[in-house]
Amino acid sequence: MHKHISSRAEEQGFDNEKYLREQTAAIVDRVKKFDNKLYLEFGGKLCYDYHAARVLPGYDPNVKIRLLQSLKDKVEIVLSIYAGDIEKGRVRGDFGITYDAATFKLIDDLRKWGLDISSVVITRFNNQSSAVIFRNKLERRGVKVYLHYPIEGYSTDIDAVVSDSGFGRNDYIDTKKPIVVVTAPGPNSGKLSTCLSQLYHDHKRGINAGYAKFETFPIWNIPLKHPVNVAYEAATADILDFNLVDPFHLAKYKETAINYNRDVESFPILKLILTRILDKKSSSLPVYNSPTDMGVNRAGFGIVNDKIVREASKQELIRRYFRYHSEFVLGIEKKETVDRVAALMEEMGVKVTDRRVVEISRKAAEDAETGGKGFAGIYCGAALELKDGRMVTGKNSKLMHAASSLVLNTVKMLANIPDEILLLSPQIINQISKLKEGVLNLEPESLDLEETLIALSISAATNHTAEIALKKLIDLRGCEMHMTHIPTPGDEVGLKMLGVNLTSDGKFSSRNLFVT
Repeated sequence: MHKHISSRAEEQGFDNEKYLREQTAAIVDRVKKFDNKLYLEFGGKLCYDYHAARVLPGYDPNVKIRLLQSLKDKVEIVLSIYAGDIEKGRVRGDFGITYDAATFKLIDDLRKWGLDISSVVITRFNNQSSAVIFRNKLERRGVKVYLHYPIEGYSTDIDAVVSDSGFGRNDYIDTKKPIVVVTAPGPNSGKLSTCLSQLYHDHKRGINAGYAKFETFPIWNIPLKHPVNVAYEAATADILDFNLVDPFHLAKYKETAINYNRDVESFPILKLILTRILDKKSSSLPVYNSPTDMGVNRAGFGIVNDKIVREASKQELIRRYFRYHSEFVLGIEKKETVDRVAALMEEMGVKVTDRRVVEISRKAAEDAETGGKGFAGIYCGAALELKDGRMVTGKNSKLMHAASSLVLNTVKMLANIPDEILLLSPQIINQISKLKEGVLNLEPESLDLEETLIALSISAATNHTAEIALKKLIDLRGCEMHMTHIPTPGDEVGLKMLGVNLTSDGKFSSRNLFVT
């Protein structure tokens, strides 16, 4: 069950502390340019930025939180969410929760880190019933909520947008500190319009506030086709984003800088809006010459080993391909998205089998089929690569799913527990099957990972070996894993909790259409 491949130490390609120092200094410097009042739009994820951590080994997924903590006396946070996303129940792919639930989670997470949001703004609010309920929930828990409304002609009709019936109609968000971070549970939530609306109201009040964008990707000062930037393009393939050389920056400064299509396309209009908002009294304030000028991004200066970063980014390309392909099979994603990432992989000379766990998991499934006498189901394989390079495999059986088998095999390896020792007694597995069939009226199928983890924790109460194995689960976080079939809901929940970097082939693990 256990397979050992030559050990390799986890290497770092990114200096997190250097980046933190430079990014903090850049933000403080930008505030000074705007009479000490800056609305800072946060692109990407505010916390748990695992994409950045995967493509920039050494990057702390919560470095932005650390940055805000260091500026705590100067910063307050506003969270914007699009009313339409609340109404549609839009889901965040990384956590598998809706945007409104992600908003609650983000507020809770910030509070755990000693940071609090000053308010939530619901953008493009049009009395959507779900948005009204969301607003009520927040207000009844003591969170300030502001409303911003749809603006006809946004953003091309400058006269309509920059007027009392445009930005002027929106609620003014009362802020006290010099840096106002505007973030959101996901893209297209109205962060930019929130910042611009605040600028409009502030300048009406004689406050010479400014705007900037906290960026991580694409990284402006590395090549357009650097794997880090290509990996970002793959991450946004579903919304048709693509990277390009910033033409405004090139024309003004004769320097190549990398940006992405939406910022470049919207820059002329955005510059007009900013120019219109800034009155004569604030003529000394800078007006940006390019979308790259608007960004505050020192991520490129944190790269200390380009070779490591390139390889990590190529691996992220493969992960994105598998994710989109599985979502296509599930009916969620478009074929064009899958093809787009496949084309990026081909351009980079990357194959799916460059991900080491892929072929090994497929071999595990073949071995299961060869030795699976009497098993009438679909044969599934799984493989996990530990941080030191060791590889562990698992396969499904009458008793448990491939993911369950893999996780138990892995913790046994980490705890030096021999293969022949059982971590779960047959009696516990049998009792769970009886509960599912006799009480819950479910199919008495083999144990998925969520059930297996619960069973392991129960066994640990009376079995010291199981207790030792249970403590090793934490070592799976950040490990690479592949399955030959799309995980069932119970497997997916368990794997998300363990924090592995999972990919899967786009095949179903059951012939049943309804899978619990």
